[in-house]
Amino acid sequence: MNSGKQPEHFVTLFDSHYLPLGLCLYRSLEEHGRPFHLWIVAMDGACASSLTKLRLPNATVVTLEEVENVELRSVKNGRSVGEYCWTLTPFLPSYVFKRMPSLARVTYLDADLFFFQHPGLLIDELNASGKHVLITEHAFAPEYAQLARYGRFCVQFVTFRNSEPAKRVLKWWQQRCIEWCYAREEDGKFGDQKYLDVWPSIFASEVHVLSQTSRAVAPWNVAHLSRTSAPVQPVFYHFHSLKIISSSRVVLYFMYYIGRRNRWIYDRYVESIRATAKELRRLGIPLIGRPVAWGRLRLAWARLRRRAAWTNV
Repeated sequence: MNSGKQPEHFVTLFDSHYLPLGLCLYRSLEEHGRPFHLWIVAMDGACASSLTKLRLPNATVVTLEEVENVELRSVKNGRSVGEYCWTLTPFLPSYVFKRMPSLARVTYLDADLFFFQHPGLLIDELNASGKHVLITEHAFAPEYAQLARYGRFCVQFVTFRNSEPAKRVLKWWQQRCIEWCYAREEDGKFGDQKYLDVWPSIFASEVHVLSQTSRAVAPWNVAHLSRTSAPVQPVFYHFHSLKIISSSRVVLYFMYYIGRRNRWIYDRYVESIRATAKELRRLGIPLIGRPVAWGRLRLAWARLRRRAAWTNV
């Protein structure tokens, strides 16, 4: 684990709607990931302005225009905002290495991750493997096994060493995402994610698959893990399906069974969201950038009450 003087570097991206979640990610690194530095690509001007007001001491705010190149701009108009975020993802570590050529490594993080322990517990496994890239499996519970069609691996926590072998993997991923990166299943592809399925075979010498699957926890495996290896002790939790739908309401999870014994994970995150909301309000920054279609969520929730929950902030 990196307990020395050199900070561990991470990179993420989000827009003004995901600002509260991105700020929760940052605060969890402050609590559990020191020393660290988080590079944040702001996907819109409102997000960049808000981050500047927040003056986060261990973060660098990067505008979208700074990251974009000719290839990215050439495909931008043909992709949705979400698809373009996926297209951008493999370019972010390269951008950080360009800005800081002496870095040992950089880890891409989804903005809706939250750390409960030091991320070095996972990165140490990459170092011990002698390989150059670390990826994490979805590790779906049996009841969600059908979701594996969207990818064996999850683009949520991906570490790249600053080495030529790692850069070969990044270059390959960048080229594939420029060619095709859409929110649909097509010819064995799905977004930026399904490409990772072939990495352990075509990049066998470069890529290490995290063995600590019980430390990378998400709604699709938390209940199963708590049944088979209780208590759950995540290094990070991926708050997939959590939605801030108004200035006072958050849908915590949707269409997944979490289990009562795991609600502490959400209680801790809600505590962080409330602290974040207070901080944003103090600075005059809206908690939510654009509303979510609550009506559609409520209709589905009426059918799946046991697998959804909400709270006020």
